[in-house]
Amino acid sequence: MNSQGQPEDGGWTLVLRRRPARVVGGRPQDGHTDEFEVICCDCGDDPELDYREVSPELQRIRGPYPIAAGISTYLKHSGRHPGPGR
Repeated sequence: MNSQGQPEDGGWTLVLRRRPARVVGGRPQDGHTDEFEVICCDCGDDPELDYREVSPELQRIRGPYPIAAGISTYLKHSGRHPGPGR
């Protein structure tokens, strides 16, 4: 689930993604968990960093969440950064 707003490089700014078991070198390793996380580049999050590598504030935004709570959090958070297409 991506936001409709796109940064200049064509990537996404907000996403609900399945939580990787771990991230190494910016890539998911060892599969994924059954949990989801909200990644918000507008808040300064970097999707290439593992959960343990981001600040406690970004960890609170990321979750983890079961799918229904993740969708709800994603929708609520998307309203924090109004922009084109949101």
